[in-house]
Amino acid sequence: MGTGKKEATRRVRQGKTGDGLGNLRVKGENFYRDAKKVKTLNMYKQGKAQRNADGQITKAASYQSRDVPNARIEPNRKWFTNTRVVSQDTLSSFRDAMAERARDPYQVLLKSNKLPMSLIRDGQGINGIKQHKAKMAMESSPFADVFGPKAQRKRVKLGVSSMTDLVDDTEKSMDIYQDRSEQARLLSGVSGVEDYQGPSTIAVEPVFDKGQSKRIWNELYKVIDSSDVVIHVLDARDPIGTRCRSIEKYLKEEAPHKHLIFVLNKCDLVPTRVAAGWVRSLSKEYPTLAFHASINNSFGKGSLIQLLRQFSSLHSDRKQISVGLIGGPNTGKSSIINTLLKRKVCTVAPIPGETKVWQYISLMKRIYLIDCPGIVPPSNTDTPTDLILRGVVRVEKVEQPEQYIPAVLERVKQRHMEKTYDLTGWRNATELLEQLARKSGRLLPGAEPDLDGVAKMVLNDFMRGRIPWFTPAPETDVPDEEGLSAWAVQMHACPQPCKRNEHGLISERTSGNATRSNLETLTGIRRDGEVMKNIRCHLQGDDFALAGICDGLPSG
Repeated sequence: MGTGKKEATRRVRQGKTGDGLGNLRVKGENFYRDAKKVKTLNMYKQGKAQRNADGQITKAASYQSRDVPNARIEPNRKWFTNTRVVSQDTLSSFRDAMAERARDPYQVLLKSNKLPMSLIRDGQGINGIKQHKAKMAMESSPFADVFGPKAQRKRVKLGVSSMTDLVDDTEKSMDIYQDRSEQARLLSGVSGVEDYQGPSTIAVEPVFDKGQSKRIWNELYKVIDSSDVVIHVLDARDPIGTRCRSIEKYLKEEAPHKHLIFVLNKCDLVPTRVAAGWVRSLSKEYPTLAFHASINNSFGKGSLIQLLRQFSSLHSDRKQISVGLIGGPNTGKSSIINTLLKRKVCTVAPIPGETKVWQYISLMKRIYLIDCPGIVPPSNTDTPTDLILRGVVRVEKVEQPEQYIPAVLERVKQRHMEKTYDLTGWRNATELLEQLARKSGRLLPGAEPDLDGVAKMVLNDFMRGRIPWFTPAPETDVPDEEGLSAWAVQMHACPQPCKRNEHGLISERTSGNATRSNLETLTGIRRDGEVMKNIRCHLQGDDFALAGICDGLPSG
């Protein structure tokens, strides 16, 4: 490395010279500091403030001076006149021109000026006079005089200012109510007004509107449009309550080429005679299957798969067919899919609303299944009690659940409640809840029974099948006392494994007095013009039907 002049030149070239403050000296130039830097250095040179023994400043530093220099304002007329003034006529014409340009899809705004655009957009749906009065009231009255414990405002706050406004508001509310009622009748499948009982006087909780949102109906119609075969899943305990007639009407009028099947799920929770009666009754309208959804111990699985295979062979011109499962919340749509595939492919839970969106599942090479969220068709005749007993809403979100216990006691016999909870001697719903709370140890401070918690437990047991109940079929009488007692005992007994015959279609329990029917004849579905022939089987006595019965269709 060189010395002398060469070394100095290298240091200058590489920027290693200066005063230590990052200011480089460039040969031939003396302006290596700007004015700001020089001012800062001079401030450092003048020193800091001088203080006495008490820490008080006796002589301030130069940068601590509070003297403000005199400022001068440019003598211009714009400081004393209005800068931008728009007249009312000019504003109206400009508003009309802007509205016309905004409606033109071929006009594009490239550059906006400094005009008050809020004056143009304002005024649509906004009461400016009302806003102005509210603003003036807040400015003229202090906050403490209007709100809080020291409020001095005694004027009654009315929603309307005159009788004319009240009449207009009432008519508008009535029109909105009639529109909602008409929409509810259309969605519920009721064509006339025979179920209209006048304006409703019941305040319904928002939780009872579950399953009626636009998102749920959009998911439903996606499933219907994508399906060739629609399986309507019904609860065997209450098939009419879980039936959606608006979907049947829609399929009959708008999509007659789609096939509709009823699947009577949860048939293990009702007596054999009742399930067979419902199969006979519903089969007069659509093919109906009795089903018990269980991965390891199912019933009706072979019949349903055979029926879907025959639908697939019927549409042999297609590569595959799609089968959509629809129905109310908590009816077992996802459980049926898991049963058919014999593994868990859909999330299931004993609470409504577990399935949020539709889901495609491959059953076999030519058959696909579509799971759908549960729907609740609105109806003017359904009360909150009916909705909660059908399992539409979650019990933990209902306020005052003990008010629905009397409806449960009307549907369940007292001796079945006594056998389920091992209680006797109660006369009404309140006494039942109190005894059950003290027996289960659900007490509040002061040894008060927790009626809300116990009522939720009873409602959950009612919906999940622990308490025996059912709706009798139209053509079937209520089972006799001995049959119902034996069935109630069988429900509380441990389930026994099932056996299958050589065909693999018949499930028979090793114990219990509920026997399964033997499949006698199977007639495949074939096409005769527009007539569809269903799988047929004969019922013997009170036995279950393994396939649907179509007594209304001509036999082939």
